[in-house]
Amino acid sequence: MNMLQLLKKLSLIDFIKGFIVTLKAFFRRKVTVQYPEVKTPLSPRFRGKLALMRYDNGEERCIACKLCSAVCPAQAITIESEERADGSRRTVKFEIDAFKCIYCGFCEEACPVDSIVETNIFEYHMTENHQRIQTKEMLLATGDQHKDQTIKNKKKDSRYR
Repeated sequence: MNMLQLLKKLSLIDFIKGFIVTLKAFFRRKVTVQYPEVKTPLSPRFRGKLALMRYDNGEERCIACKLCSAVCPAQAITIESEERADGSRRTVKFEIDAFKCIYCGFCEEACPVDSIVETNIFEYHMTENHQRIQTKEMLLATGDQHKDQTIKNKKKDSRYR
C-alpha cells in the first residue's frame, strides 16, 4: 500500500462522501406515487406481456421460422409447425412459459415478420400453475386487444432501431 491509499483509508474520505450523498437525499422532497390510483407513465420501450400479432386480413403473422425460440436465453418459447397445402409453414403450437420468460425482447428483435411483440401490460397475474403457459390463442387474443397501443409504441420507438 502506498502512502496516499493509507491516508485515504485513515481519513475516511469515501465514508464522508457517501454520507454527504445520503444527507442530500434525506433533505430532498420525497415523491410517493399512490399506486394503483395514480400510474406513472410508461416508456414506449417498456417490455411487458408478450403477444402475437395478425395481419390486417386476420391471418396470424407467425411463419414458424423458430428464430424466437432459438434466440430465447431462458428457453421459454415452444413452437411446433406443419406445412400448409400451398407449401408455406404455419404454427400448430406456440407456447410461452411466463415463469421462464425474462422479458429481454430478443424474441421480438429476432422475428422477421413482427409477429411476436412485447406490450405495455405489466399488471397481470396467475392463480394456478397451469396458467403460466401462454398458448397461441391467448397470445393472439392479447395482440388483438392491445394492437393499437402496441403499434403506437412501435412507431415512437422506430427511430431508435
